[in-house]
Amino acid sequence: MAETKRMTADQVVSYLLEEEGVDFLRESLTWVVQQLMEVEVSELVGAERGERSEERLTHRNGYRPRRWDTRAGEIELAIPKIRRGSYFPSFLEPRRRSEKALVAVVQQAYVCGVSTRKVDQLVESLGLRVSRSEVSRICAGLDEQVEAFRSRPLEGRYPYLWLDAKVEKVRDGGRVVRKCLVIAHGVHESGRREVLGLDCGECETEAFWREFLRGLVKRGLTGCQLVVSDAHEGLKNAIAQVLGCPWQRCTVHFLRESLGHARREQQPMLAALIRPIFNADSGEQARELLGSALAALERPLPKVAALLERAEDDLLAFYAFPADHWRKLRSTNPLERLNREIGRRTDVVGIFPDDASLIRLATSLVIEQNDEWLVGRRYVSLDSLVPLLEERHEVRDGEEVLELTAA
Repeated sequence: MAETKRMTADQVVSYLLEEEGVDFLRESLTWVVQQLMEVEVSELVGAERGERSEERLTHRNGYRPRRWDTRAGEIELAIPKIRRGSYFPSFLEPRRRSEKALVAVVQQAYVCGVSTRKVDQLVESLGLRVSRSEVSRICAGLDEQVEAFRSRPLEGRYPYLWLDAKVEKVRDGGRVVRKCLVIAHGVHESGRREVLGLDCGECETEAFWREFLRGLVKRGLTGCQLVVSDAHEGLKNAIAQVLGCPWQRCTVHFLRESLGHARREQQPMLAALIRPIFNADSGEQARELLGSALAALERPLPKVAALLERAEDDLLAFYAFPADHWRKLRSTNPLERLNREIGRRTDVVGIFPDDASLIRLATSLVIEQNDEWLVGRRYVSLDSLVPLLEERHEVRDGEEVLELTAA
């Protein structure tokens, strides 16, 4: 009689873990979990597969594939679907919790400026498998928060508004184009700063700015008495048409532009003439200093003198407001720190795959900054805002409106 070949428990385990036993172990595990899912679904349905029963609660509705990574290798599960309600295998629930945690990690890494490719590499180093497309899909989960922030109603009045744009590279129609990320930031009647809106456009055209500002008005922007921005003719025209309030040209940008028209040895002299204009004790003194600067620049730098003369009213508009606010109103510097932080994150990405991905990242950063402003110190005091809130004139799309409000 032939001797029966026996294997010890250790030998069986060694065989199953070796290459020739892996397929057997994987197929066995697949069969076991498939039977387990059928049992769980039968309990939900109230009947076995193909069974007629008056206690049936719903019906099976096919299967959906799902990849399951195990120590035996990758297993393709066929998870049963039901017509009413939903079913998820009980043995995958711990995995579902870990996936939720992974989603949170991936989203936070994305907001912190880590590219999707680097997130993919990080996840794989942890022994998990998430493709770049899946990372992008996970990041898209931020869209609900982003859209809620961008479309929220604006309540109360915003006497001051700053507008700025930042150029980013975005893929569009199979090519890389330069698009503008525009941000609107204002001071609420409570004295606190707030990011009001953010959008991405083809370029800084008048039509784009007009549509952007009308979107802010539609959401409730009101009481705007001064808009601060860089000199862009399309933006200036859009402000006049939609908001109808004074416009302050950014003095920092103007100084940089002026210095660009002077030779290096002339720049210290030019800066010494222009800077005091924006630090005067009154509007009258500022105009006197501007007149003196024009006289001094007429011969050595006639082009700069012409620029300064044409921009006089726009550069000195902030002097018509409370003196405590002058330092904060004469430039778009309040947005510079936010723009630098956005740039630090967008530089990691380099080229965005579409507009939505750029808006998603920038808005996620803006939300964090906005929350800090809302709980931080007031940007301007309530007492200094009282004169601005007592009476205001507005022109909305060409129609003048006068509103009187109590302080």
